[in-house]
Amino acid sequence: MDKNSNAFGKSVKDKVFVFPMGKGSTVGSYVIYQLKKNGVAPLAIINREAETIVSVGAIISDIPMVDKIEIDALQEGKKVKVDGSNGTVEII
Repeated sequence: MDKNSNAFGKSVKDKVFVFPMGKGSTVGSYVIYQLKKNGVAPLAIINREAETIVSVGAIISDIPMVDKIEIDALQEGKKVKVDGSNGTVEII
């Protein structure tokens, strides 16, 4: 995670993890997989723009992921319903 991110140092366990897009190497996919394997993964991932590293990590970890979402409306603490199969996010 980017040290300049507001999420740096915070737990993503059992939360919907919202961030603009991923960056980095293929190790990122494995990191997401390890989060799932160790029981500390997010419930879902929402990106403004998906990229391969995060997408592969979500797929191999069976974590719902949606992109092409205007994430600025999703403020920290808001409750959302994520439907990864249909690619929808609903603020509840």
